[in-house]
Amino acid sequence: MSLLLQLKESQKDAMRAKDKLTLGTIRMALAAVKQREVDERIELNDTDVLQILTKMVKQRQEAASQFISGNRKDLADIEEAEILVIKRFLPQPLSDEEVAELVDAAVVESGASDIKDMGKVMGILKPKVQGRADMGNVSKLIKAKLG
Repeated sequence: MSLLLQLKESQKDAMRAKDKLTLGTIRMALAAVKQREVDERIELNDTDVLQILTKMVKQRQEAASQFISGNRKDLADIEEAEILVIKRFLPQPLSDEEVAELVDAAVVESGASDIKDMGKVMGILKPKVQGRADMGNVSKLIKAKLG
């Protein structure tokens, strides 16, 4: 089942269960998907939906840290709860060892020899790790490997 269909089915389930937090979070995700479809005049595939969900998690993590630093634990808790809802639709995260192995394999596959070849390595890795690993950490691993 596609990710978009999973979101829509979960939306129906949340309506039936009267789960306002889950329903609201899924509606935000579906709205973001619809907005991108309308803006770009395309139908999104699972990879595109995954990018949107990953971005939503990152936004909420940043907001939660801002709320915590502003002594607003109540608002940070809401952001954290939304993160948990969104993460239900993301694939299982990769361990640090798995990410390191993928980076090593991508460097060999691309024939990268120095930092100038980082784009080639990222091009190979991005589809494999999207939504499963923090791209910032992946970038640091590549730089360490090539630099």
